Order: sequence, then structure tokens, then C-alpha cells
Amino acid sequence: MKVDLHCHTNISDCSFSFEEIVQFALKEKVSHLAITNHDTTKGLEEMTVLGKEKGIEIIPGIEISAYDFKRNRRIHVLGYLIEPGHSSIQDLCEPLLTERHQASYLMVQHLIEAGYSISWEQVEQNAAGGTGVYKQHIMHALIDNGYTDSIYGDLYKKLFSRGQNGEAPGIAFVPVKYVDARSAIQVILQAGGVPVLAHPGQYKSFEAVPELVEAGLQGIEVWHPLHTRMDVERAKQFAAEYDLITTGGTDFHGFYGENEVVLGSEDPGKKAIEGLKKRKEVLSFQTLVEKGRM
Repeated sequence: MKVDLHCHTNISDCSFSFEEIVQFALKEKVSHLAITNHDTTKGLEEMTVLGKEKGIEIIPGIEISAYDFKRNRRIHVLGYLIEPGHSSIQDLCEPLLTERHQASYLMVQHLIEAGYSISWEQVEQNAAGGTGVYKQHIMHALIDNGYTDSIYGDLYKKLFSRGQNGEAPGIAFVPVKYVDARSAIQVILQAGGVPVLAHPGQYKSFEAVPELVEAGLQGIEVWHPLHTRMDVERAKQFAAEYDLITTGGTDFHGFYGENEVVLGSEDPGKKAIEGLKKRKEVLSFQTLVEKGRM
């Protein structure tokens, strides 16, 4: 049986529903699956029950869209074994969900002004049942309207490029202010979870590891579809140096993913599950001690 600790659903920016993903998991013999939707814990309790009915252990998780303001780059923080609906996570993430949705609306308006045949109503249909519109939903509409045949490609760059290194931003680019990575770690801890640095090779966030460890980071994602061999080895080195749990997963987004992946193909092994659960026990004990209950 396989383990996959990084999977999204259509509640955030995956093209498949949880029910469809469960079928993929059964097909690929994935026995332990973490649902890590962006900036929300919506539906996790129901997913845990449904997964158990199908013989799959669902690890309740989240992926918080955070930022390293010191180095001016994105950092994503995964949270595992969290309490769904915890007020600390909602307080931090709900404003981000609102801002992202509003930014997406402005992006669509920019596209309409630039002459693209697209409507907000069409884009919203692609995001039905989720927490808001993402760029993938906009690109899906553009694919349906014949402008391109892929989510990520030349058109995506033309429209949504951030404009770094002296380049002009894309014609539909609208900035979104993300939360501080250390704050993301803290709210995951407050929600009883285990914070893990997501795909540090992809976002070049290795340099921030010492500071994130000081903030309470407990793990690092080693295995990821966009990690090179060098990224994997570097992540393992940081894990050994800072006593971090090593995790991994496919970062599954279905049709909306940056590349095609098979659920369970970045398997970190049962050891990762055991490590997360043991670390949660340690953190819970520390919390009780700090509150004077032990």
C-alpha cells in the first residue's frame, strides 16, 4: 500500500472532487492520503469518514499560501493532523481566500478589456463547490474558448507572469498579499497540527529553513514531482540537521496540475505517517505542560 501526503480537491484548485480522488487512490492502492487544500479545512471531517468507509486513512491537512518577506519569495506550509475548522486557521486564511477570489475577478475583467472572449460566470462555474476562483479556473475557461490547449504554457506566462527580474508583469496579473510563513506555522501548531515546509526545491525556500525551525517547523517535504535529485538530497540534509520529519506527495491537482502525476507516485512510506503522529503527540504533551496541566 502507498502513502501520498500532498493532494488537493476541487474545494481549492484541483479539477477532481474528493469522491473521484478516492477512486484514484483505490486504483493505485493508496492506503494513506492527506488532503491539503489551499488555505481551508472545508470538508475534511466528511472526507475522513468517507475515506474510512473505503478503507483509506485520510490525514486532515492544509497547505497555507505564505510568504518569506525577507527574501521576497513564496513559501507554502503544509499542516498535518490539524483540527478542521480551528479558529486560528480560519482567522488567518479566510481573508486570504477572499482576497484571492477578488483578485481573480479583476484578472477576468482585465482579460475582457484586452479583448478575450470570457465571462466571470463561465469561470465561476469551473470553481463551483470550492472556496473561490483560482487562475487554473480562468485558464480552463480560456481552453474551452479555444485560446490554448494547456493550463500552463506560453499563454499562462503572458497573462499571469509576476514580472520579476526586470520583466513586465502579465496583462492580467493582480498581486495577492500572502501571510507570513512564520504565522502560518504558528496557526498550524495552535490547531494541533504538524507544520511541514512544502516543496522547498520548487520555491527555492531552503535558505529560510533555520528561521522556520525557530518558528516551530517540524518537517520538510522531500519527495515532490518538481524536485530534482539535488533538491531531494538537500531536503534530506536539512531534515537530518534540524530533526525534521521527511514527507512527500504528488501535489495532486488533476487536470490543473503543472505536470501529469499518478496518485501515490511520490511515496514517502509509512515511516512518514508514524513520524507525523509521534510528533503530534510530543507537541500535544508540550502544550499541556506549557498550560500547567501536566
